[in-house]
Amino acid sequence: MSGRPTVTLKLATSLDGRIALASGESKWITGEAAREQGHRLRARHDAILVGVGTVLADDPALTVRLPNHTGPQPLRVVLDSRLRTPSTAQVAQGNSLIVTTVEPRPIGQAKVVEVVDVDGRANLHATLDILHARGVRSVLIEGGGEVAASFLRENLVDRLEWFRAPILLGSEGRPCVAALSLAKLADAPKFRRISAEVVGDDLWERLERI
Repeated sequence: MSGRPTVTLKLATSLDGRIALASGESKWITGEAAREQGHRLRARHDAILVGVGTVLADDPALTVRLPNHTGPQPLRVVLDSRLRTPSTAQVAQGNSLIVTTVEPRPIGQAKVVEVVDVDGRANLHATLDILHARGVRSVLIEGGGEVAASFLRENLVDRLEWFRAPILLGSEGRPCVAALSLAKLADAPKFRRISAEVVGDDLWERLERI
């Protein structure tokens, strides 16, 4: 898409759209085959994006971990309005960009950039502009529910890669998408299913925005 990177939202959920128990336990909802496909998706994107909540809860590496992978690692991007990312976090090392709305300060080896504050959160359009200027043409969002909802509310999600495990976690589980604050059904983000296939015990659905 001209002017900004293509944005893909990756979801790994239960049948009822939950990404974790209320306690935060989430390893592993989907199976090994689905997780391998998730790494293949990472390898096909220029950047992987998460919110600081995911960093604080899971300390993810956000790297491609596939046998014999020799290609480049994607840029790791963290939305962190108040700069809560620890300098010891895996994403604070090496090829990373932390986006904040406060005055930048060094965090590990990551580059920190400031964008405009919009209702207490980083301006997503400005964030994508920064990534585009750095040569990023494709972004894979991996978490969490608040970040997913933020991009959906701004109509910035172009594709969905949804891995659904055959388990149920119930309403107390953490949703894959936080509140969208929809006034009417017509305002709901709409997607068209491109494909669906079984990977291990899970279902992998690919969708694109209408």
